[in-house]
Amino acid sequence: MNRITQLDPTSATGKTKQLFDGVQAKLGVVPNLFRVLGNSSAALEGYLNFSGALAGGVLNAKVREQIALAVAEINDCTYCRNAHAYIGGKAGLSEREIADARKVSATDEHTAAILNLARSIVVQRGELSDTEFKAARAAKLTDAEIVETTANVALNLLTNYVNHVAQTVVDFPEVKSGDAAAESCATGACACAH
Repeated sequence: MNRITQLDPTSATGKTKQLFDGVQAKLGVVPNLFRVLGNSSAALEGYLNFSGALAGGVLNAKVREQIALAVAEINDCTYCRNAHAYIGGKAGLSEREIADARKVSATDEHTAAILNLARSIVVQRGELSDTEFKAARAAKLTDAEIVETTANVALNLLTNYVNHVAQTVVDFPEVKSGDAAAESCATGACACAH
C-alpha cells in the first residue's frame, strides 16, 4: 500500500491533469510512479522535463535504460527494477542485456565503462577517486557522456528515492532481485553496508 496517495488521472485537475494527459498520450497509461509524483505538479513536471531533455542527449535509450537498471539494482528499488526491465525491453534490450545491466555489466566495453562510472557515482555519492575518473577516460568516455551519465544517475536516484519513500505499488511485470542483487553485493557494487 502506498504511503503517498496515487492520484487518479481521471479526477486530476489543473497542471497535474495536463501532465497526466501527456503521459497517457505517450505511454498509453499513467504509471503509479507518475501518480505519486503528481501530488506535486512541480516534481512531476521537473521529472518529465529532465527525462525528456536527457532523451535528446548523446546517450541512446538503451544505454539510459541500462544505467536505470544498474542504479535500481544498487539501490534495491523494486519499482524501478521492474519498470526499467520492461521499458528496457521495449527500447530493444535483450533479456541478457537487462540481466547484465542489473549486474553493472555489458558486453560492449564502452557501455560497460558507462555502467561502471554510474556505479561509482552512486556508491561513492559522486566523490569519484582519480583512479575511477581515469578509468572512464581510459575507456574513451567523452565529457558529454560523463556529464550525462551523472545526470541519468541523478534522475534515477530521484525515482528510486520517491519509490522508497512512497512504497509505490509496482504496476509493471515482476522481476526478481535474486542473482543480480547477490552478485552486485558480492562485487561491492551495491550500496548496502558490508
